[in-house]
Amino acid sequence: MSGEPRACGTGDPRGTGACHEPAPSLVDVAESSLLNKLIHTSLVESRHHVEILQKDPNSPLFSVKTFEELPLKKELLQGVYAMGFNRPSTIQETALPMMLAHPPQNLIAQSQSGTGKTAAFVLAMLSRVNGAEKYPQCLCLAPTYELALQIGHVIEKMGQFCADIRVTYAVQGNRVLPGALREEQIVIGTPGTMLDWCFKRRVVNMKRISLFVLDEADVMIDHQGFSYQSIRIQRALPRGCQMLLFSTTFKETVWNFAMKIVSNPIIIKLRQEELTLSNIRQYYFVCRNREEKYEALCNIYGSITIGQAMIFCQTRGSADWLLVKMSKDGHQVAMLTAELTIVQRANVIQRFRDGKEKVLITTNVCARGIDVAQVTIVVNFSLPVNQEKQLDFETYLHCIGQTGCFGKKGIAFNMVERQTTYLMHSIEEHFQTQIKRLDPDDMDELEQLDN
Repeated sequence: MSGEPRACGTGDPRGTGACHEPAPSLVDVAESSLLNKLIHTSLVESRHHVEILQKDPNSPLFSVKTFEELPLKKELLQGVYAMGFNRPSTIQETALPMMLAHPPQNLIAQSQSGTGKTAAFVLAMLSRVNGAEKYPQCLCLAPTYELALQIGHVIEKMGQFCADIRVTYAVQGNRVLPGALREEQIVIGTPGTMLDWCFKRRVVNMKRISLFVLDEADVMIDHQGFSYQSIRIQRALPRGCQMLLFSTTFKETVWNFAMKIVSNPIIIKLRQEELTLSNIRQYYFVCRNREEKYEALCNIYGSITIGQAMIFCQTRGSADWLLVKMSKDGHQVAMLTAELTIVQRANVIQRFRDGKEKVLITTNVCARGIDVAQVTIVVNFSLPVNQEKQLDFETYLHCIGQTGCFGKKGIAFNMVERQTTYLMHSIEEHFQTQIKRLDPDDMDELEQLDN
């Protein structure tokens, strides 16, 4: 990072040879979170309801329908509208009045990616800081370098008209001199480096922090070191510091962690509607090998109208094989696997979302979070099973749910070998539904599915 941060600039630390935190155990969850941030280019319009699970009876609760109802400086309102937000999202309607209240309220919120929660806490940070005071006033912890950078980009966009507010990054590779106090008002970083800045190098005066944000708390607690570091940072903050904690899940481990971090919180939850099978027609084929599975796939394409398709494979090898076969047959195909970098995966998903490829072949790395309205069929080229070769019902539900997004009807096809047909019966029993067996060579039957 250069020593000359610009107004509300990210001071992108990538030029300093920054290395990536954290340890490999966090990669899957953290990358999934970042992918969601990258691919949700606009807010998810949701019918989800906000539940207030616990509140201080002395705290008035209200919601807003417009940003003008909030106590925002005109520069921030300009930034909000410049980002394309015309009105608050569901989570913002309830959370923002709490975040911006006087006296400050502590908040624990559960909210999925794409619902506007990052913009909400960024707006809170930009509202709380005093640009005339040249010292850190807001701390934000994220589990990875990339996620910290992504939050910084939101700050840059939303704060583009706030000429006196600056942000800096406490991430590995961004070297600071011991005792050289930072002048930026907002510090975003990963737990280990933030701990180093605050206690070893002493470049941040913890007693002057007025707002502390912990993003992706469920990712943090999956890494024991991050959990400890986050708690140590929080305990050094002044008594009146406002705490905002965000998590995608409300598991018991998250709850226990949150209670250590946040005192007397208001707790809100964006109730996620259960994925339903009611608008997804499910069928299965019995095939002897992957060649017969491919023939069945070709017959599907020859019989029904398909907008875009997602095909899930159990292994990378199977996905590679299918990519070559479909490409040779003239299909516009992309592939998404864990071996790709985050940026590569985000590009693949965006191209698929834009319709540049009509088929997305993927391993189960992408069973969640890629809601593409044009997907009309999903194919499980192999059923998702865990290491014990038992069916992974949750992944199955999310896989086929890619064709039932936005309340639209979809079709899911499952390819099974004769010796694994029992798995289809397990699915029927588990979800209390019926899945019809189709003859892959009966073109007339397949054509009737289009009606």
